[in-house]
Amino acid sequence: MPALKRVTIDPITRIEGHLRIEVDLDADNVVRDAYSASTLFRGIELILRGRDPRDAGLFAQRICGVCTYVHLERATQAVEAALGVQVPANARIVRNLMNAALFIHDHVVHFYHLHGMDWFDPVAALQADPAKAEAEALKYASTPFNASQGTYAAVQARVKQLVESGQLGPFANGFWGHPAYKLTPEQNLILLSHYLDALGVQRTLAQAQAVFGGKNPHPQTVVVGGVTSVMDMEDPSRVGEYLFKVKSGIQFVNQAYLADMRMLAQAYKDEAAAGVGNGVPNFLDYGGFPLDDQPWPQGKEFFVKGVILDRDLSRVYPVDEKRITEDVTRSWYEGPGNGVPPFDEETLPHYTGLESDGSLQRSGKYSWIKAPRYDGKPMETGPLARLLIASAAGAQPFLDLKQQFEREVGWQPSYWFSTLGRTAARMIETLALTQAVPGWVDELVENVSKGQTQTFSSYQMKDGRGFALGAAPRGALGHWVEIKDGKIANYQVIVPTTWNASPRDAQGQVGPYEAALMNTRLAKPDQPLEVLRTIHSFDPCLSCAVHVVDARGQELAQYEVRG
Repeated sequence: MPALKRVTIDPITRIEGHLRIEVDLDADNVVRDAYSASTLFRGIELILRGRDPRDAGLFAQRICGVCTYVHLERATQAVEAALGVQVPANARIVRNLMNAALFIHDHVVHFYHLHGMDWFDPVAALQADPAKAEAEALKYASTPFNASQGTYAAVQARVKQLVESGQLGPFANGFWGHPAYKLTPEQNLILLSHYLDALGVQRTLAQAQAVFGGKNPHPQTVVVGGVTSVMDMEDPSRVGEYLFKVKSGIQFVNQAYLADMRMLAQAYKDEAAAGVGNGVPNFLDYGGFPLDDQPWPQGKEFFVKGVILDRDLSRVYPVDEKRITEDVTRSWYEGPGNGVPPFDEETLPHYTGLESDGSLQRSGKYSWIKAPRYDGKPMETGPLARLLIASAAGAQPFLDLKQQFEREVGWQPSYWFSTLGRTAARMIETLALTQAVPGWVDELVENVSKGQTQTFSSYQMKDGRGFALGAAPRGALGHWVEIKDGKIANYQVIVPTTWNASPRDAQGQVGPYEAALMNTRLAKPDQPLEVLRTIHSFDPCLSCAVHVVDARGQELAQYEVRG
């Protein structure tokens, strides 16, 4: 049997954090084995020990510079669960509004600025005819966003200037001209134009979150017991400002994001039909955006909590928190290898290094990410999981949006089990949220108009354990806390990327990234665009999963902050 050829990508770029992927190719350049490794250590659990529980959210949101809000909210909710705190309805709604602005912002940024260039070639757009591009845009939207011959010509001139200067900026180091690109020059130009438009859209959506959050990133107004943005909630001009800014994002989502995904779904339909990027068969989500004031899991939520096993969409199983464990058999940590519940976990680094040639130790430990398992099984989490669970449960608007998209682009239900399906599911989720937000604003306004202005519930500090499970843009996010003598005694976080980027476990089961790369054919092994496309479809956030430390325990640096 011929020897397999190894391709290593380290680091994977256009993601948050540091990720290494190693794949082994056969003689036909088909992936026969894959390894996903985080190359930095996560120490947030150790950082939080001994802290005041009321500060947990402020520390935890520093896990990441992108999805900061969800860690702030989840950490705060975990402490509230430990203390037996039920927040008022207005606090729940305001939290949902901040979270919705984050989700819409995050999904737009992911598609256009992190993942989109896996599908479109900005350099090829220079060969497009702007008039034909305008006509092409009308095929996918009745009123396409910022689509005109003049706009497209200006975009071409802008990018041409970059190319001629030799300074490609954000378009540098791409695999331009790669045979895996399938769009016409005009289609490439449409996506390139929207890439530039999205830079302004993401700014406006960040400002929307800051209306109630105080700032972005790292909002400050979520506290144990509720929220502090009382004056903003009671001020019609501030509520109107939030809605105005979100609606500008809604316009972009409907006229650009949806249209562009229709275009990709048709251009790359054969890849979706072939299941390229199809990974583990199990899907998990904890739900999210609570719609009433009942505790999890009894409460009704906009996102549907549930588990799908073996791609069987005829049944959605309820989520049982007690079935969640983490395995460190192949991770650089000490501890039992066969899976430990989060409340019983410790985070004890145990780095064993690389092979002498710098490659991963495939027979031993090879990643700083632990291996979460649900009932012993690897699970994919994220927008695809949420869409499959919600539509399988018959939940609206997800089922209608999914079926409508299938009709528009000629997809079969099986096409969702693919890299492109994962990418399209994120757009469907964004659409669903844009439909929900105006109603949540109306609910808040109605409460305030009736004189219901409470945003905080008082409480007493006490010992206890609590956890909070909910949705983050990249998938299922859980925080677990134990409080003793008014301090955090133990803390654990399992983020979406921990689920998706997990290494093998004690049973040898591969994680979702690794599974999704199997059987992928690379057109040019020295330009592994197909690997990047699939990994980026998960929207990796290694900063959520790991944090830097020197393996020898040495001080890395000292910083002085001057006022």
